[in-house]
Amino acid sequence: MELYEILDKDCCSVAMTARTKDTALHELAGLAVRNPDIAPFGVDVIYQALKDREDQGSTGFGDGVALPHMRLEGLSRFLVLIAASKAGIEFDAIDRKRVHLFFLIIGPAEKVNEHVQILASISRAFGTTHIKKELLAAKTSGVLYETFLRSVEKSMDTLTAKRKMKLMYVVLYMEDFLYHILEYFIQEGIDGATITESSGMGAYISNIPLFATFIGFFNERKNQSKTIMALIPAEREHELIEGIEKITGDLDRKEGAMIITTDVSIYRGSMKIMG
Repeated sequence: MELYEILDKDCCSVAMTARTKDTALHELAGLAVRNPDIAPFGVDVIYQALKDREDQGSTGFGDGVALPHMRLEGLSRFLVLIAASKAGIEFDAIDRKRVHLFFLIIGPAEKVNEHVQILASISRAFGTTHIKKELLAAKTSGVLYETFLRSVEKSMDTLTAKRKMKLMYVVLYMEDFLYHILEYFIQEGIDGATITESSGMGAYISNIPLFATFIGFFNERKNQSKTIMALIPAEREHELIEGIEKITGDLDRKEGAMIITTDVSIYRGSMKIMG
């Protein structure tokens, strides 16, 4: 089981409003029930289970981080969410410092070993000292989600442990969409996209004698395109396509733009700095 499979972006938050431990637990429970597997249990059940666990000893392990966790009878799969508080919350942490980052883990009651492994994976991700600053600097839940998963990848030792990725091509004849799509990628934590310029076949077909009469129609300006190429997490492929189509409209019903994705077997390095 990999963290990217159980970390739910829709449950993450960059703007916790709680100021006390009790209200923080309630707010975390509210975030958790956004997940369809957790929703049937209800906020009150999740809150009470978190409170019961905290009564056994604070999960605030220091340096601004807490790992509240609980197990639920009847749950079939794990959920992990991340929530950030810029102001910090008094959480009875072992070092008495305010907690700024919460990693909530909810798992099936019988899967104790997996629960421990997830706790260890999250703890290991903090081996890089800059990760907390990057998470707290995140402006959206998408950036929070992607920043953490990149840090998890860096803590892995083998290529096979890496997250499955896809290469997305977004071909645009309508340049107005370009900046909106790039802004959307940034909001979702997809950085390092590459943009190339090209021409459609209309720019060349008018040079073929058979199509010479179309020279006025296939003008160069209409056939200039830009292609965005970005490495995206495979599990977010459909989500990101839906997000792009909120900008462009249904691409199966209009012309001027196309999305293509391909599988990636191996990738090394990062385009983040180049973005």
